[in-house]
Amino acid sequence: MKKTILSVMLAAATAASLLSGCSKPASNDASSSAAASTDSATAGTTEKQAENVKETSAEESYTIGIGQFAEHGSLDNCREGFLQGLADEGIIEGKNLTIYYENAQADGGTASQIMDNFMSKKADLICAIATPIAQSAYSATKKTDVPVIYTAVTDPVLAELANADGTPVGNITGTSDKLPVEKQLEMIRAILPDAKKIGIMYSTSEVNSESAIAEYKAAAPAYGFEIVESGISAAADIPLAADSLLEKVDCLNNLTDNTVVSALPVILDKAGKKNIPVFGSEVEQVKIGCLATVGLDYIDLGKQTGKMAAQVLKGEKKASEINFEVIAEASFYGNTEVAENLGITLPESLTSSAKEMFDTISH
Repeated sequence: MKKTILSVMLAAATAASLLSGCSKPASNDASSSAAASTDSATAGTTEKQAENVKETSAEESYTIGIGQFAEHGSLDNCREGFLQGLADEGIIEGKNLTIYYENAQADGGTASQIMDNFMSKKADLICAIATPIAQSAYSATKKTDVPVIYTAVTDPVLAELANADGTPVGNITGTSDKLPVEKQLEMIRAILPDAKKIGIMYSTSEVNSESAIAEYKAAAPAYGFEIVESGISAAADIPLAADSLLEKVDCLNNLTDNTVVSALPVILDKAGKKNIPVFGSEVEQVKIGCLATVGLDYIDLGKQTGKMAAQVLKGEKKASEINFEVIAEASFYGNTEVAENLGITLPESLTSSAKEMFDTISH
């Protein structure tokens, strides 16, 4: 009887063991099924992400190197306007546009290094703000297919960036900030009816300034003026040159010369102590203490340049196919606080048609 019970117990234990062994593969099958389901879902998500990435990468994107020769308001406005002009054409920084920006701080050697850097970063296009850095940009790119779009270049022909008929010398074009010389002289005569001598300080290394000086000297006699010029080779020369020039003239007229504009606060301070008015060449100079100007809006100039760059980036035109452009419209800007400090009344014939008047001096 005991043997029979023992046999039954052994049989039951064996059966339980067999049943337990059979349950393990069933559990593994469920896990495998769940894992397969998870893998399938992950694969589906990955495929969807890949499709999204493919769609995003399909959108055209651009890289532009912006080289600015010096740091002052008018050139800063050119850069701001340039980005606005691109944005108006759907090319927006942070969305489909990467910008490399560098400032040469009015140093020619640095300007050349900046262009070499942009080339090493494989920029799709270079924007050069002001004549010296535009010349560096052309030199760095002329044996490549990288286009250059410049702005704030007073005389592209004299700077050897354009031919006499306005056509590009290579894969380079842009906008000129040519000064409205006769309108400026007419304005100075209206404000200072008894003035005879206008002093102009300029950098001998900037061809755009030499061009402007020649034009002023040719036009001045018709308005009863004599131009007294003072050439400087570096910013360090400006304080002494200003002291000397202010002894010889009735007023100063400031050009778009980058080296001189960078030191304009020094010139304004010295002129103010002698009660001698300083006329500017664009709106930012009037904001910081020049009496008045008939000049350009450099943000508008930059916008025009940005639209030209957009045409090139989108493949609508090559830079080599676009003549440089000039903004013909010039507006009057005046500063009443400066006028009051100098004891001058700005004529209503000018103020009534002013694009903008300022009643404070910004510092």
